[in-house]
Amino acid sequence: MKINHNMSATITNAQLLKTENSLAASMERLSSGIKINHAKDDPAGMAITNKMQSQIDGLAKSSENASNGVSVLQIADTALGEITSILQRMRELSVQAATDTNQLEDREAIQEEIASLTKEVDRISRDTEYNTKKLIDGTSDTRVYANGVTRMTVTDTVSVGNYSMTIDSAATQSTALATTSAGTYPEKTKMTVNGFEIEFTGKETEEEFFEKLRHGAEKGDVTLMIVNPNAAQDLQRFPETGGYEPLEKDFEFGDTLAFVSNQFGVMSAVDIKFDNQEIEDIIGLDPTKATAGQDAEIILDRTNSSFGAQATVTTDGNRFKVTDINGFEMNFKVDAGKTGDLDIEVTDIGTMTLQIGANEHQTMDVRIPKVSSDTLYLDEIDVTKVNGGGKAITKLDEAIEITSTVRSSIGAYQNRLEYAIESLDASNEDMTAAISRIGDVDMAQEMTEYTKYTILQQAGTAALAQANDIPQTVLQLLQ
Repeated sequence: MKINHNMSATITNAQLLKTENSLAASMERLSSGIKINHAKDDPAGMAITNKMQSQIDGLAKSSENASNGVSVLQIADTALGEITSILQRMRELSVQAATDTNQLEDREAIQEEIASLTKEVDRISRDTEYNTKKLIDGTSDTRVYANGVTRMTVTDTVSVGNYSMTIDSAATQSTALATTSAGTYPEKTKMTVNGFEIEFTGKETEEEFFEKLRHGAEKGDVTLMIVNPNAAQDLQRFPETGGYEPLEKDFEFGDTLAFVSNQFGVMSAVDIKFDNQEIEDIIGLDPTKATAGQDAEIILDRTNSSFGAQATVTTDGNRFKVTDINGFEMNFKVDAGKTGDLDIEVTDIGTMTLQIGANEHQTMDVRIPKVSSDTLYLDEIDVTKVNGGGKAITKLDEAIEITSTVRSSIGAYQNRLEYAIESLDASNEDMTAAISRIGDVDMAQEMTEYTKYTILQQAGTAALAQANDIPQTVLQLLQ
């Protein structure tokens, strides 16, 4: 028998230590509810659960992002709803102004309200925002670059690329030239400019005569200018005034006057009529120098640019609409006198990008076009002009259609985001269940293990006590 090395106690103690370690690990799992508390518990499982936890956290945040996106779109839609209400009111006023039971003073009062409502449209466009981010002023729209182009709008289906075309001839205005002369004419002499009646007393001074003529031309949607009779029309230098160079001087009988339509294209008109020969002789219209407006002529480059083979273009003066299959539509207006090559670059810059996934590139691009008096052409509405009410009705119908299209697009985005939120939440739930199967402890099973190790610990402690008593038998030999 040996007393220096009690192997029974040593073996029992080593086993007891193993039991205590297993018991401690079991207690840690029970107290934390987690199966993998240390990398050594399950290296592969630890790596898997870390990746899955990243996905779970990302899915939760992307669902929040999508919800914020819905809030943004709701704000934009509400603002556009108010703009639609304003447009409906403006159209109602235009219908009211279109009837000839109104006097000029009545139409001027109506125009004042229309002008005020137009300013409110611009204020809504400018001030609607979410978290200081502007929403319907074009900030969240695709950036389109083109020289000599204004009021450019493109639909969502216009893909990124370069669109080239050539303007062979610029849009022109209808014009009429008159060389005035001094003379007398009866009282209540009348003339009309595009249907707007001007009445003279026969006693006007030169200033009063020109002022009545200018005011009547303005209401007939025509610009009246004093021009150099010897200067030829130069559309390159003066494209917005029918090619005439205005003279900065006070009117005198004998001056040459140019009547220039404010509209471009074949629909522009300068129609001047007189009720007697005397006033016609004083105005002195020269029928040989009257010109009719022409629409611009444009050719699309379908070979070397992004236009499709089926793209078609329609022209209204200096306004163009290019359409193609799948809802492709490009609307723009070119500067007066614009000719030559025209390149339009549509980019993917500017859209509002929403991160609606846990990983890179899992995004959704949202386009909110600019909606203002500029893009809706509300600044061209003037019911005080000849047929201004009828023209306003047409323009407002177009404006309401544009606004409704934008709202429809926003509604589609909103529905998509709501489905995305449901999908993200469902994925989050499924991913959480998956990580639970890997990382969460089975409490019933672990309690069984804990009980086993507790019993083994008690048994080991008792065995160690017995092993420690074995050397005591040596004393019997020494007696």
